[in-house]
Amino acid sequence: MTTIYLDPTFDDETRRRQLFAGDLLLFSSRPTTRALIDHAREMIEEAFAGRDPETAQFEMDVEAYAALLADLKPRFIHHPRSKECIRDLLEDLRCDLDRTYFDVPRMRSSTSDNYLTSGIAYAFHPHRDTWYSAPLAQVNFWIPIYPITAQNGVAFHPRYFDVHVKNGSRIYDYVEWNKTSRQDAAKHIHADTRVQPKAEEEVELDPQIRPVMPPGGILVFSGAQFHSSVPNDSGRTRFSIDFRTVSRDDLESGRSAPNADSDCTSTTLGDFLQARDFSVHVPGDLIDRYDVQHEPAAT
Repeated sequence: MTTIYLDPTFDDETRRRQLFAGDLLLFSSRPTTRALIDHAREMIEEAFAGRDPETAQFEMDVEAYAALLADLKPRFIHHPRSKECIRDLLEDLRCDLDRTYFDVPRMRSSTSDNYLTSGIAYAFHPHRDTWYSAPLAQVNFWIPIYPITAQNGVAFHPRYFDVHVKNGSRIYDYVEWNKTSRQDAAKHIHADTRVQPKAEEEVELDPQIRPVMPPGGILVFSGAQFHSSVPNDSGRTRFSIDFRTVSRDDLESGRSAPNADSDCTSTTLGDFLQARDFSVHVPGDLIDRYDVQHEPAAT
C-alpha cells in the first residue's frame, strides 16, 4: 500500500526507508525551494522575452519553441546557481551533504494540447527510472515552477510499485544512450524515434495518484515508482524541476527499493555529485559495483 505523507518530520534515513517501501512524500513550499524556482523563473522569463511562458506555445511556431527550450534547458542545468540551490535545499531537508550525491537539476516542460511532446519536451509514458539505468537506491525530487493542476502534472500508478511489468529495459544501455541519443533530443520535434524502454504489456493506469502542490512544493518518490506524465489538456504549459539523489550509506549497504522488473545495462551513478563539494563524484569502487546488468527481476 502506498501512503502519502505531508511535511513528514522523519530523519533522512527513515525518509529513504519509507520511499523504498513505495510511499510518496510531499513538502510545502519553503525558502530554499522558492529560491530555486525564482532562479528558474528568471531564466525562463528572460528566454521568452515578454511572452507569458505558460501560454507562449500558442504564439510561437513549434520549431522556434523547441529551439528556445534547447538553449534554455542546458543553461539552467549548468548554471552554478542551480547546483547551489539544490545543495541549500538538501541541507534544509537534513540530508548529510558529505554522504548525499545528486544528479544535476533539470528543467522540464509539458506543453498543452499535444503541441510539443517529443525530444526536448518529451512526455513520459508509464515507466520507472530504473528502466533507464538508474540505481534502485535513487530518490527523485520534483518541484513545480508555476502553478499546476491535476491536468498537467505527474501521475503515479501504485499497484505496480513492486509488481513485474514486461518492459524493454533489457535493450537500454546508459553509456550507449549518451553516445547516440541524448544530444539529439532537440531534433525530435514532431515525433521521437529514439529507442527507449516502454511497457510491453497493457497496464492499467487507474487507480492513479496525481499530486498537486503549489510552486516550490516538493514531491519526493523512489526511482522505482511506476509513474507517467499526465497528458496535458490544461491550456497551460507546465514547467518543473527535478533532480535525483543517492545516499552513499544505501549504496554501500545495498539498501534500496525492490527490483520488480528492471534489466538494463550500465548505471547513471557516474553523473552524481557530492552535495557539499560539486567536484566530488561517487567513489569509483561503488560505481563499479553497480555498473553491471541488473540481477534478473522476479516474475
